[in-house]
Amino acid sequence: MARSSGTTTRAATRRSARPRPSRSAEAARPAETASPGPTEAVTAGSVIILSGLSGAGKSQASKLFEDLGYACIDNLPPDLLDAFLALRDANPERYRNAALVLDIRVGDPAPAIGRARTMLAARGLEPLVIFLEASDAVLVSRFAETRRRHPLGSRTGVQASIAEERVRLAGARALADQILDTSGLSIGQLKERVRNLVPRDAAADQMSVEVITSGFKFGIPLEADLVFDVRFLTNPYWIPDLKRLSGLEAPVRDYVLGQPEARRFLELVMELLELTLPAYRAEGKSRLVIALGCTGGYHRSIVLAEELARRLEQETEASVNVFHRELER
Repeated sequence: MARSSGTTTRAATRRSARPRPSRSAEAARPAETASPGPTEAVTAGSVIILSGLSGAGKSQASKLFEDLGYACIDNLPPDLLDAFLALRDANPERYRNAALVLDIRVGDPAPAIGRARTMLAARGLEPLVIFLEASDAVLVSRFAETRRRHPLGSRTGVQASIAEERVRLAGARALADQILDTSGLSIGQLKERVRNLVPRDAAADQMSVEVITSGFKFGIPLEADLVFDVRFLTNPYWIPDLKRLSGLEAPVRDYVLGQPEARRFLELVMELLELTLPAYRAEGKSRLVIALGCTGGYHRSIVLAEELARRLEQETEASVNVFHRELER
């Protein structure tokens, strides 16, 4: 698993090896072949058609598709379906995997779903149609919590609107490959159920881990999910020969990793991440930001971040990136 340094020019010039492209980047590299015609298979990939009752979880499912690398188009008017497929023909890499949301907001989506199947079949692709629903009581409760108006509820109450929507979406439900009742599901459980239905690339399903180093005197990175304070280690700053070197350079690295506490810290953090990364992924989290901080963000945190990223690449399936925030200060 490759990682990019995420460092500034100063960091890049001191690296012993150039960053390697990630698997996802390699997968996205355009093939050196002519573009196929509209009746041929445009490109390997998948098209998901998402429909269902208002309040059943389509917005959360769409966010999952985005995390998996899908181009998501919400509330696509049926009249624009031909235009979208022509756009996919013209730009297959960008729209290789696409998720289209067709629901009551554009009227009865059943004819559009049927037409999409026919047009995609001419391109050698079978779309997956997923229909989300939930019980009346759960839907009423969700509308009450969010204080949103039902799309059909201009003059009727929410419950009457839900009943009318069920009737109007019966045709779309009948066309679905998968019908998922979200009544008793949390957001994380919903995403996991949908993820298990969707064909995807291995790279798109990887957990993305970003390791950021910083100096506490400059503040903690606001985007961090986990923050580790490594100021318990002896600071190379006080060693004259090491003071002006960053944690990317071998003498500082050897000094920091030569401390038994540093090696034990890395072991404990790896043990924590090996436990939590699969659990985060199961709960629908696709990106984890880990911040390591020392006093100035120039020595100890950089050494440990580089070593932690190396171990994550070797021992997990995560996609890892490193960014050293304070290198140019």
